[in-house]
Amino acid sequence: MSIDVGARLRSVRNTFGLSQRELARRAGVTNGLISLIEQNRVSPSVGSLKKVLDGVPMSLAEFFTLDLGAAPQPFYTASDLVELGSADVSLRLVAAQRQGRQLTLLHERYAPGAATGDDMLAHRGEEGGVVIRGRLEVTVGGASRVLGPGEAYYFASQIPHRFRNTGREPCEIISACTPPTF
Repeated sequence: MSIDVGARLRSVRNTFGLSQRELARRAGVTNGLISLIEQNRVSPSVGSLKKVLDGVPMSLAEFFTLDLGAAPQPFYTASDLVELGSADVSLRLVAAQRQGRQLTLLHERYAPGAATGDDMLAHRGEEGGVVIRGRLEVTVGGASRVLGPGEAYYFASQIPHRFRNTGREPCEIISACTPPTF
């Protein structure tokens, strides 16, 4: 079976809402190369195709196996969420299998006294969350605050930060960060 690499690249690019120029910019290639590949006027090497796909981002395996006819799933049951944490700090990821996910959306639960650890976290991007139940101490840089239900946080993730449940009951939050960290 022969795969039409040009048509597939065009479909992937359109699925992710990218123009040829934007994909080229992200991949660090010329938009002429994208155009030539999509017209099947050049057959890219594996290395060239990988470089182009890094602009999506997408692996070579995903490129050749992705079902482009399937619409992304918009709804998830509680059992669809993927557990990434532990018994003390539950981190349940929404849309774990979604291709090209641009956001990490988590349903988090902290047992009483549980924390993200003694070491501060830092990574590129932004994050925010809303406390649904319980109390959560959020430390960002040199500032700390205990948040209760309905209160929220939002900060640049490059600033060292950590989270700790200071209450006697479980704490539950809904959080999001970009770019995806999981």
